[in-house]
Amino acid sequence: MSIKLVYLASPYSVYKGGREEAFKLACEKAAEIMSMGYAVFCPIAHSHSVEKYGMDGAIQNGDWWLEQDFAVLRRCDELWVYMMPGWEKSYGVGKEIELAKSRGIPIEYFYFDYKTKTY
Repeated sequence: MSIKLVYLASPYSVYKGGREEAFKLACEKAAEIMSMGYAVFCPIAHSHSVEKYGMDGAIQNGDWWLEQDFAVLRRCDELWVYMMPGWEKSYGVGKEIELAKSRGIPIEYFYFDYKTKTY
């Protein structure tokens, strides 16, 4: 039995609550999806901590991170877009959707509850 690998896209730098809150919400959503029986790659959860602790906070540009993330997205079974505030303005989320569409990777969209900050 093979477990599906889901790529969880969400906004980061354009999220109105800031990067730390975007990181926290992405981690919570990734954990929730994992508890549903999926394997998850969440670039915000992965990249935020690597940049903050592994690169001494040296902020890399978005294209640099997309190169890292796309190497994983190309291998994923599905792209799930977490529609947090700002997702439609996010350069990275837009590029992730473009790549998934070009490769025929199925895309799912999940709404964000503005009041409770949850799906």
